[in-house]
Parts: sequence; structure tokens; C-alpha cells
Amino acid sequence: MATPAPVTRQVSGCAAPAPVPTGPECGQPLASAVAELPVLDASGKRMPFGALFRERRAVVVFVRHFLCYICKEYVEDLAKIPKSFLEEANVTLIVIGQSSYHHIEPFCKLTGYAHEIYVDPEREIYKRLGMKRGEEIASSGQSPHVKSNLLSGSIQSLWRAVTGPLFDFQGDPAQQGGTLILGPGNNIHFIHHDRNRLDHKPINSVLQLVGVKHVNFTDRPSVIHV
Repeated sequence: MATPAPVTRQVSGCAAPAPVPTGPECGQPLASAVAELPVLDASGKRMPFGALFRERRAVVVFVRHFLCYICKEYVEDLAKIPKSFLEEANVTLIVIGQSSYHHIEPFCKLTGYAHEIYVDPEREIYKRLGMKRGEEIASSGQSPHVKSNLLSGSIQSLWRAVTGPLFDFQGDPAQQGGTLILGPGNNIHFIHHDRNRLDHKPINSVLQLVGVKHVNFTDRPSVIHV
């Protein structure tokens, strides 16, 4: 198998304000101790975090919690990425949450997400990667992936909480997420720490870094000029 082409534009992702000092930086290898930390799949099976990208390049998206309406709408757009686009670039897409693994299947049904997904219920990987806990007041601009406003989105989240089998937030509400490009091996090509719930990276900007085709995330059909 040919060696995947290196990510050549990750430098722009590292020009942002410095991440939490305890986390890694792009250009540095992922610590072996972090790669060995476990994640769980939808059946509760444990596997080392590093096994997810040991033999391949991966876009790994850490979300806040599964009841967060912003995370839901972001993952709904991740679900729109055709698997064929990822296969052509020899890239895999992985979402990691921080709830019990019991919440994975309902979240996937809710969002239509069919790519890989795992959980880190103790948030150990979040902590070791320097993911922020708490909201930093910062202007993140208008996200192309958030469709609901604060009021309607919060009502939707509350409704899902009270109608679910267990009344919980499906993760720590104060935990922020982030996006990494990893592998093959423990190579970190890109890392972004979300400063607040709206600070996720636009999906197409991340896909561009790994050579995946641009995806139309609107419901409007593309205009064909003839």
C-alpha cells in the first residue's frame, strides 16, 4: 500500500493562539501513554485510542456532550460526508464523545452519523490532549453548521434529556472538544482546541487539509452552469 501523502497545510492550523500548555502541539508525536488510553465502542468494547489511527490517517473530532444541540448539528453535517470521499483520500473520520457508551447508538440514530464513533467516559484523553473545560468568551463567528438559535437549541436539548431513559447530560456540560488529524502512527498533523461551544473548525477547512473533496452542507442543490 502506498504511503499516504503528508498533510501539507497544517501549519495554518497551528498559527492560532497557543493551546492549553498541558496538551500536545502539532508537529510533536502523540505520547505513547495517551495512545494507550482506552476508548469504548457502541457495544462497550474497549480498545486503545492509538489503535484507531495506527495504520491510517484520521480526522478525529472530540465533541462536548451528546445532548449539546451544537454538537448534534455539527455531527449531522459530519454525517453528510460521503464514505467514498474519505476512501478516495485514504482517510477515516472518527467522532469521540465523553458519555457512557450506551448513548452512542441513540446519538447516531438521531444524527444519521454512520462513520466511526467512540467514547472516553472518564475524559482522560480529553484532559491529556489539553481540551478546555469551561467557556472562554471569544468571538467565533457564524458557524456554517449551527442551524438552531440558543433558545430553540436549548429547548431541544432539555427535551431530549427529560425524555431519555436516564436524565443526564450524556457527558460533562462544561467540557469543550476539539479536532485533530492523526496518523499513521502517533503523528499529530493538526490540532485545534475549541475555546467554547461555537469554536469548532468548519468541516470543509479540515477536509481540505487531508485532501478530501469539498462537501455541500446546505440543503440546496448545487447550481450547475452550462
